[in-house]
Parts: sequence; structure tokens; C-alpha cells
Amino acid sequence: MGLLNENDIKWMEEIWSQVEDKLAVVVKRSGIKIPYTTKDGVFVDKFAEDPSWWTNGFWGGMLMLLYEETKDEAYLALANQIEDRMDEVLHMVEEGIHHDVGFMWYLSSGLNYKLTGNKKAKTRTLMAANYLASRFTIKGGYIIAWNGTDRQGWSIIDSMMNIPLLFFASEETGYSRYKEIAIAHADKTLENFIRPDGSVNHIVVYNPETGEKLETLGGQGYEVGSSWSRGQSWAINGFAQAYHHTKDQRYLDAAKKVAHYFITCISETGYIPLLDFRSPKEPVYIDTTAGAIAASGLIDIAKAVPSHEKELYLSAAIKILKALVEKELDVTTDTDYLLRNGSEAYWGNKHLSIIYGDYYLMEVILKLKNISE
Repeated sequence: MGLLNENDIKWMEEIWSQVEDKLAVVVKRSGIKIPYTTKDGVFVDKFAEDPSWWTNGFWGGMLMLLYEETKDEAYLALANQIEDRMDEVLHMVEEGIHHDVGFMWYLSSGLNYKLTGNKKAKTRTLMAANYLASRFTIKGGYIIAWNGTDRQGWSIIDSMMNIPLLFFASEETGYSRYKEIAIAHADKTLENFIRPDGSVNHIVVYNPETGEKLETLGGQGYEVGSSWSRGQSWAINGFAQAYHHTKDQRYLDAAKKVAHYFITCISETGYIPLLDFRSPKEPVYIDTTAGAIAASGLIDIAKAVPSHEKELYLSAAIKILKALVEKELDVTTDTDYLLRNGSEAYWGNKHLSIIYGDYYLMEVILKLKNISE
């Protein structure tokens, strides 16, 4: 793109080298653990506690990113072991399968197949796509979030990050139904989640028989009508990916609209997002994961817009990355995590090292490296 200067490129390559060196140690120490967060700085095996936990695909995804960048077969071998372990969940249909199967398989098995042609990985990814497609309500026009008959009308912004799994399935099988479901859900989300100012609802409740919007819920934010930052970042990233797969300008415009709101908010806080942009000033809660996720989406926007627009989004992504690295990154080998101070929810656990923060931090660095090469 020609928008990264030599100092930025050199700095970014140094950060990646530090991350890579740390993870080489962490991978050997962690083995086949599938982590979510850490205890005393060391990964806890979330799979042993909850095999169907929604983040259980991110560690395999990180291993595949390492393999893609380094071509070290040891990372691929461990990723395959992790995927074998995850097979148990593919048979937990009632209690284990939910709307986040994209996170659980597309980032790991999907990339595995793209890079290696592994047919086993392809089968896993397509099975996950079938499960996600089965959650689409025909009358309502959306993908159902979570499980339980009392939540059949619930849809969440997070699911925009799972529909790339459906686009993948259409591309690989040639069947349009997967893509049609993804587009229908994206259209429904576009209509009902993004507010006029560019902020985003976390949860929208529909009438499952008619698709009528009944109410919005505060979800993981401060309250109804507030602005949970990770929800904003899911929207930026998810709509940017929807544009990539469809070239529908409405999706790119939606990603840009939310991005403008997000950039305005973080410019007031040193480019580290608050946990909720519409919460009380005190106490101050941040969410580094929201920053990493949004930065990844901003890079995708920069790739899609005309040349005179690119700098706005790419510059914001770099500023977020620099703030995260300077204030919240741990590249010592004493700990297993990369980013500090992730948050689950405003009324939930905070100040955590969370695996998806680390995943998207890696994704941001690698996307910027690829742009500069």
C-alpha cells in the first residue's frame, strides 16, 4: 500500500520477532492445552473444564498463524493434535454446538485446510458450517445465538464473525445456500444493530415467527443503549469480512460507519478502548481485546477503500497496535499470555489475559507485515 514508513515496518518486524520467540517457548510448555485465560500467568486448559467453550478454537488458530508465517512443522503437528481433541465437540450436538462454531473451527481447521489441503480439516470445517446453518430461522431471517428455547429470538453482533464460515462452505462446496444464509443474517444485522451514530447494540431480540424486532438488551455492556467496545469491534471486523466475500458496498459502508465511531472514542483514551464507551467515567475499565479485534478489521477496511481513504483506517490500526504494545504487551517467557487487561463483560471478569486478544494481536501484526512486503 505504500502507507507504512520504514520505521513502522522495522518496529513491527521487531515486535513480531519478540512475539514469535515467546510463543516458541509457550507452545512447548503448554502442549495440548486449549487455553482461555491464565492463572498466575500460566495457561489453564479450558477444554478440560468445558470442551464446547466458544474460545476453544483460538489456540489452534494461533498455532496455524505461526505455521503460516514460519513454516515450522512442529506448529502444524500440534495444531492437528488440538483439532483431534476438538472432534469430541462435533458430536455434542445438543449441549455443545452453538453460534460460535466459526470461532471454534474456521480459524484453526479452516486455515489448516487452506494452507495444507488437509481433508480432515476441511471436513471438520464443513461440519461446523452445517451446524451454523441449522441455527438460521427461516421466518425470522437471522442466526440464533446461544441455546435454549427461551432464546430463540436472540441474535448478537458477535455472529457477524461466524458467518465467514458459511461463505467458506459455499466456496468449497459450490452450494449457494450457505452464502444465502450468511447474507440474510448480515442484512438483518445491518438493519437492526447499527445505530444512527455508528454505535452498535450487542443483543437484539426478534419475534422468531415474523422477524420483527422486539427489543435490545445490554448484554455484555454497561446497560441497554450503551456501547460495549468489543461489540463495536466485532461489527467493524465482521462487516469488513462480509464485504470481502460479497463485494456488497453496504457492508463496507457499515464497517466504515462503526469504525468512525470507534476511532473517535479511542482517540480520547490513548487508543486503548474503554470496556464500554457509554459507561460512568469512574471506575475506568479497558478492554485490550476490543482494540486488537478492531485493528484487524480496520486493516481490512483499508484494503478495500480507494487509495485516498486508506490512510485513515491504516493509521488508526497502527496507533492501536502501538498503544497495545507499549502499554499492555508481555513478551517475557515467564508468562504464557501476550496481552494484559482483556475483559469478558462490564459486569463480568476484567483485567484478564484472554486468548482471543492474543490471536487478534498476532493477526494484526501479520496483516501489517503482509501489507508492507
